[in-house]
Amino acid sequence: MPDSLPALVIGAGISGLACAHALRQSGVDAHVLEALPRAGGIIQSVRQDEFLLELGPQSFSGTAPLLQLCRDLGIEGQLAEAPPRAPRYILIDGALRPVPLSPPAFVSSGFVGAHTKWAILRDAFGRSAPPAQEESIAAFVRRKFSPELLEKLVGPFVSGIYAGDPEKLSLRAAFPQLYEAEESAGSVVRGMMRAAKRNRQSGQQRPALLSFRDGNAALPRALAEKLGSALHLDAPVSAIRRSSPPEQFLVSASANGSERTFATQNLVMATPTDIAATLLADLSSEFRTPLNAIEYAPVAVVSLGYRASDVGHSLKGFGFLVPRSSGLQILGSVWNSSLFPGRAPAGHALLTSFVGGATNPAAARLTPEQLAAIVHRELSPILHLAQPPAFSYATVYERAIPQYNLGHLARIKALEATRANFLGLFFAGNYLRGPAIGACVEQAQAVAFQILRRLAS
Repeated sequence: MPDSLPALVIGAGISGLACAHALRQSGVDAHVLEALPRAGGIIQSVRQDEFLLELGPQSFSGTAPLLQLCRDLGIEGQLAEAPPRAPRYILIDGALRPVPLSPPAFVSSGFVGAHTKWAILRDAFGRSAPPAQEESIAAFVRRKFSPELLEKLVGPFVSGIYAGDPEKLSLRAAFPQLYEAEESAGSVVRGMMRAAKRNRQSGQQRPALLSFRDGNAALPRALAEKLGSALHLDAPVSAIRRSSPPEQFLVSASANGSERTFATQNLVMATPTDIAATLLADLSSEFRTPLNAIEYAPVAVVSLGYRASDVGHSLKGFGFLVPRSSGLQILGSVWNSSLFPGRAPAGHALLTSFVGGATNPAAARLTPEQLAAIVHRELSPILHLAQPPAFSYATVYERAIPQYNLGHLARIKALEATRANFLGLFFAGNYLRGPAIGACVEQAQAVAFQILRRLAS
């Protein structure tokens, strides 16, 4: 006989963990199946030679739902906040230029030329409407502002979030707030200012940049501990079928050293899209097209530790991003030991850089040694490094970040249309509402709410 559960989640990344936790908090006996021997997905923190490394996201924004989750888990006291005014830099003509942190400072700075400043002012006092067809981020910036703004700021910013190609990423899918600003106010500047005013009036503050003293993995670790025996690790799913009647999902998996079948009326797919497409193939082949069409950017995360005396730059700041026109392979670098305590041993600095992305997928095929050598070579003239790193660690993700490319909204719509034929089937993951940890948590909690509403009815 199958084990009957009111809800079952496949995948123990942050989305699956947060969804199951929300359900269990509301009294639903939700379980999680995870193929790997650990939970957390791409969120990994590792201690190596007294360095504390983040092998995935380096930090996260402290959104209200995420902070509430930390309070519920009893780990709010473990949070560490980065310096709120830490400057962020862009590499321009071989030198690091601080990004102005406010609109007035941006307009008055020499970061961009007069043509771009005039375009920003023209938008603030003019009126426009988004085109009827879907628009790439690059096309949007060139239409509204200038190629210079795309090159110097928007392109590097997009690399920092999605490791993506602004010529392919959909503005409406990847940055819906910018699309909505122009659509609602006829001006990106006015629309964003109105949104900021509404947030202030509702008491919302700009989220702080956070991590945990023992690394970002503290969050999935706390969720896993809370789930206890409801979390099944080393439990790969081999098949998903549909029973009728009653209409339930039958999930076959290797759990606790034996083959088991779970029956559930509510099934949450919280896996990467390629895995979800494979597992759902027996339910309907129509899942494959939208799921497999979502591309992922490969990213190498390269952590280098230096003796502080060998670094000529002050490293006072968050780090820097790199325009693609620079010819460098690194997308950007985060100065971990300048942001959070305990990231490097005394007298050392820890820098984490990113290589690859949608515009350089070949980097995912390099060895850790090759990646460390490339990053050190490219960082040396920028940060005035006198000696090779005392420590290096590289992790390659062939499918790191989902790409919200042109057509993404149509793909999600097609996925939803197929899902509607299978009552009780839900999706959670970083390809739905954004790749940030906070966005994943909010989307997963929304799925949990849908299941609770379904169970109540």
